Amino acid sequence: MKKIILILIGIMLLSGTVSAYGLYVNCSPKNIQVGETLKCSIDSTLPAGRTFEMIFYQSQYTSTEISHQTVTIQDSKATQYKLFDTRGLPGGQYKMEIRFNSPGSSSLSDDSVTNQLITLVDRSGDLTITSPVTQPLADALQISGTLTNGGSSGVQLEVRGPDGKIFGPQYIGTKSNARNEGIFSQKVSVYGPGSYDVTFTDQNGFIGIKTFLVTAPVTQAVTTIPTTTARIVTTRPTTTAPTPWPTTPTRAPSSPFVVIGAVGMIGIAIAARRT
Repeated sequence: MKKIILILIGIMLLSGTVSAYGLYVNCSPKNIQVGETLKCSIDSTLPAGRTFEMIFYQSQYTSTEISHQTVTIQDSKATQYKLFDTRGLPGGQYKMEIRFNSPGSSSLSDDSVTNQLITLVDRSGDLTITSPVTQPLADALQISGTLTNGGSSGVQLEVRGPDGKIFGPQYIGTKSNARNEGIFSQKVSVYGPGSYDVTFTDQNGFIGIKTFLVTAPVTQAVTTIPTTTARIVTTRPTTTAPTPWPTTPTRAPSSPFVVIGAVGMIGIAIAARRT
């Protein structure tokens, strides 16, 4: 009888082992600088097609969801990777947690890892940019500033623009001032307008990302003035007629009777002389 009971217990244990699936979430490193990408790997023996959510929380007095991503198990059971952006987040305690859309977590094995705590360290306050964050293309890109307690240890820059990486990662020198700040300045040539992200890192790790805006030259619109042909009007000068000289009044022609009478008188006078 005891043998039968032991056999049944063994069968039950084996059944429980077979039905329990493993799910393992690993986010590393556990302490990262604000602005760095949080990388999480997912391994599981869950059946292909099983889907769940990875929830990224800010875990302070209350849990506030930052973002989430969906994970679906594939036939290959290959490790999957998910990336979470931490730019702009305040420093502090965070949590990554698995959430199933349907019941299924109860069938996970006891060694499954379904949540992790992550600490974000904010160093963005250590960096001060003194060059303009908006610059014309002709002057871009001037990167100048100070790093708290940077001294003369140097700072590493990497610049990415619309077409990808254009500079670095490369260390540049820093000059220590009276407050032990590291003063730096670097000119990076750019050839087009757009947003340029500059990543700052030092010997203590990631510091932050600053975005610069490079503006295109302002072009003035050319206004075309229509050409008009002026109408030429020729004006003759006013001619003043000269004042006419006084003329002898024209006498009216003699009456024909007067002429005939005169001729007759002449003829009588001639006849009288002959006699």
